[in-house]
Amino acid sequence: MVKITKKKQQIIKNINFKKEYNIEDAINLMKHYKNKKFNESVDVCINLGIDPKKTDQNIRGITVLPHGIGRNIKIAVFTQGDNIEQAMKNGADIVGGSEIIPKLKNKKNHFDIVIASPDTMHIVSKLGPILGPKGIMPNPKTGTITENIAKTVKKFKKGPVRYKNDKNGIIHVTIGKINFTNLQLKNNFSALMNEIKKLKPKNSKGTFIKKIFLSTTMGFGIMINIENINKIQQKISPK
Repeated sequence: MVKITKKKQQIIKNINFKKEYNIEDAINLMKHYKNKKFNESVDVCINLGIDPKKTDQNIRGITVLPHGIGRNIKIAVFTQGDNIEQAMKNGADIVGGSEIIPKLKNKKNHFDIVIASPDTMHIVSKLGPILGPKGIMPNPKTGTITENIAKTVKKFKKGPVRYKNDKNGIIHVTIGKINFTNLQLKNNFSALMNEIKKLKPKNSKGTFIKKIFLSTTMGFGIMINIENINKIQQKISPK
């Protein structure tokens, strides 16, 4: 028989897992029962009312949350001229042209984001087979092909969030760390939900967002009240 710890007994006693909590209460509960041994990530699980078997209903994207996700982001930048210095000043890890290609091909090196100025795309295009499968190929839709290198590097250094639904139509996303303030977590959560709502497929019928759960890396899932989310203002508060 599996022994239930005192902490788990308290959680079971004090949290109604069938109840839908508002985002503020859910964050407070997570923080109250957090793991004290390490700084856990805070994750969101979103059950969508889509048909994952239909390609035109699949949801995927990339966004930068207002307060980042609490981890160091490695960025490679393809550019030239004055943009090289600007990229380095704003936190890029490697910057250059064809000479940095070997570093991206080296499997030991991991980069979260690759940014390129339009005048270097003839170089970057050759890396499609390497960057494409990793989801980091520069793309104008994600803002990673840009003339404004300084602003873009600074933005993505906060921490990009990639999301896509799995075969069951569920999205799993990290929105920060448990040591973030309540306001930071709420703002990140709100920003993510606003982005996903915009991507509702035209051919998707019925309820788009069916259920949402908030949890820590090793914690329990708390169901979020969807009606409460709809009332959250889109205004993002400053840090």
